[in-house]
Amino acid sequence: MSGFSEISPSALMRLIGTADAPTILDVCIDDDFAEDPRLIPTAQRWPHRKIKAYEGSGPVVVVCQKGLKLSHGAAAILRAKGIRAEALEGGNYAWRDAGLPLTPAGVIPAPLWVTRHRPKIDRIACPWLIRRFIDPAAQFMFVPPAQVINVAEKFDATPFDVEGAPFGHQDDLCSFDAMLSTFKLDTPALQRMAKVIRAADTNSHDLAPEAAGLLALSVGLSRQYKDDTAQLEAGMALYDALYRWARDGQGETHASAGART
Repeated sequence: MSGFSEISPSALMRLIGTADAPTILDVCIDDDFAEDPRLIPTAQRWPHRKIKAYEGSGPVVVVCQKGLKLSHGAAAILRAKGIRAEALEGGNYAWRDAGLPLTPAGVIPAPLWVTRHRPKIDRIACPWLIRRFIDPAAQFMFVPPAQVINVAEKFDATPFDVEGAPFGHQDDLCSFDAMLSTFKLDTPALQRMAKVIRAADTNSHDLAPEAAGLLALSVGLSRQYKDDTAQLEAGMALYDALYRWARDGQGETHASAGART
């Protein structure tokens, strides 16, 4: 049972991927991190000796190798600053041993991304995945298709969902699938989402009956918004809902939902 100032790995995993997820600060010393240079989804490295300089708001979860002195000390300092903060029970070791996802730090790009304008499905789903599981502060540029690679080079951005980009379609798989693979986000909920997104994005609705609904809503969003960035912000709620369905509600029907209302 977690202490009053701790959160368990399973409880933290339930928050990651939602709009209510805390900021995660990894305060492992460099030698410990070098032993296993992977990060809990959305975690950012933060030196424990500089924790007083953290000026963000809460909630915060602090992570170290074993969930002992570094994380508890850093969390206590943040609480003294008026920031709601907890330590991850058992640290990175407990997270790893629970089989929860860890992303290799070396594959996480800079926070600026670029893709083709007028997004529909994959180009909204991928930014959702990045913000919810990789970098909550990520920013996205939408430009004409012919300019994506050039803009990426000039602005040090990561291109996606365009020919020649590291995150793109391959055979029957989508850019969303490529990101799950690269970032090692192999969870049942995300794989269920990926199947629906792939089916909708490739017009293979036989793969998942939900694909037709996702396509209809995506087309509606694209018609509703002329500004791609505004469309992305609206689309975040759509994929938040799809994630919660994939995680908790895929077996629920309209009849079973109606019985509770």
